[in-house]
Amino acid sequence: MVVREKILDMVIGCFKRHGAKRIDTPAFELKETLTEKYGEDSGLIYDLKDQGGELLSLRYDLTVPFARYLAMNKVKKMKRYHVGKVWRRESPTIVQGRYREFCQCDFDIAGQFDPMIPDAECLKIMCEILSGLELGDFIIKVNDRRILDGMFAVCGVPESKFHAICSSIDKLDKTSWKDVRHEMVVKKGLAPEVADRIGDYVQCHGGVSLIEQMFQDPRLCQNKQAREGLGDLKLLFEYLTLFGIAEKISFDLSLARGLDYYTGVIYEAVLLQTPAQAEESSNVGSVAAGGRYDGLVGMFDPKGYKVPCVGLSIGVERIFSIVEQRMKTFGQKIRTTETQVFVATPQKNFLHERLKLIAELWDAGIKAELLYKNNPKLLTQLHYCEDMGIPLVVIIGEQEMKEGIIKLRLVASREEVAIKRENLVAEIQKRLSES
Repeated sequence: MVVREKILDMVIGCFKRHGAKRIDTPAFELKETLTEKYGEDSGLIYDLKDQGGELLSLRYDLTVPFARYLAMNKVKKMKRYHVGKVWRRESPTIVQGRYREFCQCDFDIAGQFDPMIPDAECLKIMCEILSGLELGDFIIKVNDRRILDGMFAVCGVPESKFHAICSSIDKLDKTSWKDVRHEMVVKKGLAPEVADRIGDYVQCHGGVSLIEQMFQDPRLCQNKQAREGLGDLKLLFEYLTLFGIAEKISFDLSLARGLDYYTGVIYEAVLLQTPAQAEESSNVGSVAAGGRYDGLVGMFDPKGYKVPCVGLSIGVERIFSIVEQRMKTFGQKIRTTETQVFVATPQKNFLHERLKLIAELWDAGIKAELLYKNNPKLLTQLHYCEDMGIPLVVIIGEQEMKEGIIKLRLVASREEVAIKRENLVAEIQKRLSES
């Protein structure tokens, strides 16, 4: 939990730096709110038992509940973040940080704005968070749903198969082109020559020069949707260059993002493994992702009023598992408590004095502990402080009582100093502020 808290604080700090406000929504939604929003993944939704009322399901992500929230409350413009648990009926693989219940951290910008400015900020936020967490080198793949749909159209994919083929393409980061082609042809009934045409495109990735190249592509530039998508990506790269992050972004035609609600730019961040890490096989996949979904809010509005949105989700569970694995590898220990002072005694019958003393520390806002024993051994008390990483010990005994002092021991150096009883709190606060 300590590691998680640190990571979440960093993520939330970044969201706040970009001016977002926080919201929360219930753990479950009406089943109809969630159905038909996630494509092939809809089978992974947990449905609650029908108890003779409405049919409810546990939320699958934080995006659909946000769209429902905007529509219900007639909110036309909002920059929000949301940290909460979501549930998916997957087979858990702990090593990859895949669970059935996990935490998501989302940031979204809703509202009608000039093209690509909010989208560029979302990518900047992803870069800030991934750089700040020091997870190693990463790349953010970017594509556009309109380019994908345009590519499918010019390659000869029937429109009814767009979504099915899209979710096959989405597997390219995990499986080879050969296997994906097999799935498209054998399982999804796509003509082999159509699959091969798609293959020519989806194996391309690069920067602005690739966008220019695609503008020149005789087939793709015939398609209006694809041209719009390419135009927006060109503008996006212009803004990313001004933000100083263009070298972290790769235009990747194989990026598909399986969720049905995306309508424009889509992106996904992956960690680049060093050869040493690849041997550890901590294959974690994407650590952050998102995109533009301009039609989702309209699905929940009785009049179909649309609120364009763009957002991102940080895969904190996967990040937790990477950080935890690294700590194990490097043998790093982490303090799980924040106790600053331990109240100890070398003699018997000093429980009353210790209780009076610790109450004084607590009341002064100092984090303090003692052993729950009438007569603990001094060595046991000092060992406890060393094991728990507690920096200071106050020692009270007969001698100290007689002289009106308290001994303050620095655990790391084992040095002891005598302090007047009435100056104790001030002295501790001074030392804590210096450390």
